[in-house]
Amino acid sequence: MLADTAGASPLYTVNTPGGVVWGSSALALSPLVGGSVDPEWLAAYLRDKHTPAPGRSAWSGVTPVPAGHLLTLDAEGGTSLAPWWKPAKRTPDEVSAALRHALGEGVRVRVGGAPATTDLAGMDSTTVAVLAAQYGPITGVTLHPTGVTNGGDMEYARALNVPGLRHTFFPLGVHHLPFTATDFALPVTDAPAPSTSVWSMFSEQLRMMAAAGSVCHLTGDGGDNLFLPTPTHLASLARRGHWLRMLGDAMDWARLRRQSPRPLIAAALRGNAAHIGRSVRPRPPWLNVSVPNVNTPTGTDPDTAFVASLRNAARSAYAEIQLADAFGLALHNPYFDGAVLDAVISAPVEQRYSAHRYKPLLADTFADLMPEAHRKRAAKGVFVGDFHHGLRVNLRRVLRLADGRLASLGLINPAPLRATIHAAALGAQTVWPPLLAALASEAWLEAVERAPGTEWEERAPAPAGVR
Repeated sequence: MLADTAGASPLYTVNTPGGVVWGSSALALSPLVGGSVDPEWLAAYLRDKHTPAPGRSAWSGVTPVPAGHLLTLDAEGGTSLAPWWKPAKRTPDEVSAALRHALGEGVRVRVGGAPATTDLAGMDSTTVAVLAAQYGPITGVTLHPTGVTNGGDMEYARALNVPGLRHTFFPLGVHHLPFTATDFALPVTDAPAPSTSVWSMFSEQLRMMAAAGSVCHLTGDGGDNLFLPTPTHLASLARRGHWLRMLGDAMDWARLRRQSPRPLIAAALRGNAAHIGRSVRPRPPWLNVSVPNVNTPTGTDPDTAFVASLRNAARSAYAEIQLADAFGLALHNPYFDGAVLDAVISAPVEQRYSAHRYKPLLADTFADLMPEAHRKRAAKGVFVGDFHHGLRVNLRRVLRLADGRLASLGLINPAPLRATIHAAALGAQTVWPPLLAALASEAWLEAVERAPGTEWEERAPAPAGVR
């Protein structure tokens, strides 16, 4: 079995008395080995959801097959792993041709003339929508606050006039705020889903699209990971002695983000590409247990850090696909396709990294399909304020989560978690990833308890010669 390059279509194995069993869902395989959540994986997720515990899944005894590897099962029940993919290098023209083919084919095979929808917001989802419209009909869905009908994503969506693409707008009200309870219970997934905190909004959007007849929804997820990476190339420039280029790029990136260039330069000189441009977050004050070593790549190779970052994002996004399954909707993330990763990582550094242009590789590759305003767009709608508002409105409900299953497992200390929730509700500057990871984990554990487990049936092998 081949585990795909980007890790977006996972494979797992379990060792049973009858031999090795493999499958695409850790949740479904887990009853074969006890059906219990892996506390070490969960602790690593709470420490930093972007650096999972190596070689583990969210379920005890369920082992992930590394992305880009071939899993072989022998007649004696043994297994072996071997890498089947490694990055290639292409010229700039070859990169654009490969990316255009990979993303275009990824969209085409999913739409195939069936009623489908796409996100329609920033450059990534807009590119997917334009490609999908070639095989339409396709409906682009743009989210906006209730009562706000101009500006932002709305303005760009209305300005996109493409044959085969029609628009629909999804107004967001108070009942869509993050952390709001909904009448559609959160489905159980292989691991906590990134959209758990916005399930009230996401579930209604999925329900709306399914009710309108859509059988397939395409997102722009993964586009930021591919085309707006951190400047890990600075370590490679430092290693090769390209000091002026390294210093110039570091200054440009720092100026763009309104920060000091010193951390970027220092990280480049230390030679660990994975830490360049990535905030080193302190241990969450509510985490109550020690955490295994995280799977953070080291070294000066920016490609290694780039691939690891994309694979972690793709792994998390698989839970979103499982959420959409509950509505009979096939959710797809074309930017997480292995062929797209293979095309992007083959690009020269100059084509992938820029502090002067927004996502230059994507903009240049699809320049003939995108209107100029969309090619030059350098931002998209953000909803950070909604998270503070959502906590204020739903404060009692969220505070109850702090004293739930994670606390019972001894993984968190509720007092500092409650303090952080109170501060965020008041609008204090908040480091959201660890807080959202804790709240998503609590909601996920509740879904695990509520959902019926997978039942496996053992069947005798067929007699020789009988199929």
